[in-house]
Amino acid sequence: MSSAKNVLFIMADQLRADHLACYGHPFIRTPNIDALAKRGVQFERAFVNSGVCGPSRMSYYTGRYPSTHGATWNRVPLSVGEMTLGEYLRASGRKLVLAGKTHVMVDHAGLERLALDGGSELGRLLSNGGFEEIDRYDGHHEPGEESGYPAYLRRHGYVSNDPWTDFVISARGPDGQSVSGWHMRNAQYPSLVQEAHSETAYMTDQAMQFMQQEGDQPWVMHLSYVKPHWPYIAPAPYHAMYSPDQCLPVVRNEDEKHNAHPVLAAYRQHEESISFSMDECIRTVRPAYQGLITQLDDHLGRLFEHMERTGLMDNTLIVFTADHGDFLGDHWLGEKELFYDTVQRVPMIVVDPSAEADATRGSIESRMVESVDILPTILAWLGQPLPTHRLEGHSLLPILRGQPIEWRDCVFSELDYSYRLSRLLTEKTPKNARAWSVRTDQWRYVYWLDEPEQLYDLHADPNQFHDLGQDPAYATVRNECRERLLTWFAGLKRRTTVSYEAVDRGTNAYKKAGVFFGQW
Repeated sequence: MSSAKNVLFIMADQLRADHLACYGHPFIRTPNIDALAKRGVQFERAFVNSGVCGPSRMSYYTGRYPSTHGATWNRVPLSVGEMTLGEYLRASGRKLVLAGKTHVMVDHAGLERLALDGGSELGRLLSNGGFEEIDRYDGHHEPGEESGYPAYLRRHGYVSNDPWTDFVISARGPDGQSVSGWHMRNAQYPSLVQEAHSETAYMTDQAMQFMQQEGDQPWVMHLSYVKPHWPYIAPAPYHAMYSPDQCLPVVRNEDEKHNAHPVLAAYRQHEESISFSMDECIRTVRPAYQGLITQLDDHLGRLFEHMERTGLMDNTLIVFTADHGDFLGDHWLGEKELFYDTVQRVPMIVVDPSAEADATRGSIESRMVESVDILPTILAWLGQPLPTHRLEGHSLLPILRGQPIEWRDCVFSELDYSYRLSRLLTEKTPKNARAWSVRTDQWRYVYWLDEPEQLYDLHADPNQFHDLGQDPAYATVRNECRERLLTWFAGLKRRTTVSYEAVDRGTNAYKKAGVFFGQW
């Protein structure tokens, strides 16, 4: 193999950090991800900048927080004015290819304003978030023309106008009849597709075929799996690989529901939270969720074996992470979004094949890192300049290579719940259904627009059962956290059309431009 540098950026959708063996799960089998951690650095405290798919992913792709990239929820387009990893790489003569999910929403209004259409090269690039798509498949509904998966399924005998709905997320019930995977009661049954034709197997095949086709040519790939995200339907044998007693105990207590924060109380009225408040739902879904994770691990093992055999492990930076976690009934909640470590903390494993990283291989890193750190890490590893006037994250290379560096002592996350039932239940408008959070080693603080603050002492209360947001004894702590949040918010990078170097060159230079105002 040539010495060209490649990047493999792997993301699992809705994967909790505590649901991998290397992160401490006592029953789940993830030997290939565990082996990957031994080759690199396992970040014990990695956090997303939003607990929602779209804004979280846009922070990964832009290196910027939701408050500045603006895609604050799943249905909010990423502005054509935002730069993504694909565009940074394109400027250096590289391309970023996609196999799987991005959740990028097209900024149709922005494209129209710039008189760009989806047929032009630039229009396609901006519409796709800077990715050149091998196969795009977001996994929430029937795939469209952006994916070859429906045609693939039909070629393998799953004949239907919508084979995703009729086979992939349908299961064989106890009477042999097809049942829908949208109903979580059916998560105990096997998918109607064979495992080899499942979503995870298909996307792994796409990635491997691309690697084979590229040969010695350098590449950067985002391999983005739709699992273990709902619908929680796994193919055999993974659907029955785990029993309920091999799942983690549910983290919740009755006290959480008494005098609950208004927004949390509203989220507990969502249908998914009502369902996950039932023990039967938890005992049905969690084993299937774990099965989907082990299936993912098995296919990553297939991919890593191919890379080992072809020498790609020697020159490829590998990042493995997730866009957020999944409550699965914890705190009487379903889905994600809110400011609990269950959702905000994700697995993050980074393998730098360079000799400079040999000293840290197999280590567990406790410093706090964020989603926004991935883009600058990739650019730095490829030797590309960092646009620091835009980027709000920091390269992880010094940590990966054991170099001394000053590092953050807190992380930030955001929520826009304007599209959710909880906004209506709390009588909010799209203007004030927002929240921001800062997490330090000890404290999780949440500032809500037009709602009470929240505060948790993570040393005394790691499960976040007891909200100290209204406790007068903690007023000083809340003031300090609020000040940290304000300082962070004031320092976000909104001046993005000019670099720091250009500002330096233009400072106090008006006379060079022929302007002589103010002289006597």
